[in-house]
Order: sequence, then structure tokens, then C-alpha cells
Amino acid sequence: MEEHDKSFEHEKAKELSKEEQETSGQAKTEDESAPLDIQQLNDKYLRLYANFENYRKRVNSEKEELIKYGNESLLYELLPAIDNLELALKHASGDSDDSLVQGVKMTLKELHRTLEKFNLTPIEAEGKPFDPAIHHAMMQVEREDMDEKMVAEELRTGYMYGDKVLRPALVAVTIRPKKEVKKGKEPGETGAEDIEIRINKDTEEES
Repeated sequence: MEEHDKSFEHEKAKELSKEEQETSGQAKTEDESAPLDIQQLNDKYLRLYANFENYRKRVNSEKEELIKYGNESLLYELLPAIDNLELALKHASGDSDDSLVQGVKMTLKELHRTLEKFNLTPIEAEGKPFDPAIHHAMMQVEREDMDEKMVAEELRTGYMYGDKVLRPALVAVTIRPKKEVKKGKEPGETGAEDIEIRINKDTEEES
């Protein structure tokens, strides 16, 4: 009976020892994989942080853009009214002493001053080199007193809104005058006028 009990205890001890070894092996495997899991989590965190930073910068940029150009639509709708006032002054230039003309000039000046506070400024055009980024060519004119590709005349005022072109200026651009080439008659060459005169002369002699 005692021998049976000893044998049973020995087998039990072997099983416990085996289980302890397996448990120890699993613990060792988990310990080895732990650094790998931490690295993966750290990489995931860095990616999320980078994505969040990019999102934050994009939102701030869009917000600044909205604040900077928030009045763009309103200012653009005001431009035709400014054009009409300038056109009225242009046609009434001969009556500069008229009180109505003076009132329109003061109104236009005050309007320009107010719009400048919102970063709306007219584009310089006449007498300047043609720049397709801010000028829109409507016609070409021959000018001997100006270089080629210069703005000879401003047909409609353009405007900048901050560093952005709100509306390009409509302009006339200079080109080189075309030289007239007069063709002379070669020696012995008979022109149409000479033939007509000769025919008339022969007809008179026959009669």
C-alpha cells in the first residue's frame, strides 16, 4: 500500500513538474513578444499623431484663408458700381466744376479709401509692361512712342484683393508699327496706268 502511494506521488510530481515547465515556457514566450507589441503600439500612436497634426494644420490654414478672403464675393459685386462711377466721371470730364461731378468724385474717392481698408487695391496698368497674370489684352494698338508689349490704354480697371487677383485689368497692348513697303517699277516695266494712257492716245490719233 505504501509503495503504491509513493508511486502515485512520484507520478503526480512528474505531472506537476511538466505543467510548471509548460507554464514557464508560455511566460517566456509572452515576455519575448511584449517588446514587439509595445513597438507596434508606439508606431500606431506616432502615425495617429502625425495624421492629427496634418489635420490641425489644414483646418487652421482653411480658417485663415476664410478670414483673409471672407469678403471676396461682396467686394467683387461692388466692382460694377465703381466702374459706373468712373465711367460717369469720364464722360463728364468737361464739366469738372459742376457740383454733381464733384459729388461723384468725392463719393468714388471715399469708396476707394474704404475698400483699401479691406485690402482691395486697383491694379496699375497704363504705361506698364504687359503682364498676363494681372492684365487681360483686349486689343493691339500700333504705337511709335512706346515699346512693344506695353499697356497703351486701360479699358477697365483691375483689382487685387490682398495678394490675389480679384479681377484682371482689361487693356490695349502696343505692337510695332507696320512699315509700308512701296514697290517701284523696274526699268522697262509698264504699269496699268501707262497702258491706259497709251490706249487713249492711239484712239485719238485714229480719229
